[in-house]
Amino acid sequence: MSTPFTPEVVNAIKRHMNDDHSDDALLICKGLGGQPEATGATTTGVDAEAIEFAAVVGGRDVAVRVPWSTTLTERAQVRREVVRLYQEACAALGVPARGEH
Repeated sequence: MSTPFTPEVVNAIKRHMNDDHSDDALLICKGLGGQPEATGATTTGVDAEAIEFAAVVGGRDVAVRVPWSTTLTERAQVRREVVRLYQEACAALGVPARGEH
């Protein structure tokens, strides 16, 4: 599993996702990660190919890996990909994304 991101960058991304976007992570796990019964999610990793979560399913953590649409080479791409995954997950689950009415 290759990554263009330093451990510091990965930790910063995980911290940001877990502090500010845990609801988005849950939607991604439910809608795109094959865990529709998930009740919580924590971002556990990011690499060039995917984002990883620990989804809480039936009271236990289940590893979930959701691929990016392309191989990432720089940090700025992560935000765009997470937004895309969030929007796709909302569409898959039939819930409106933020900013949509």
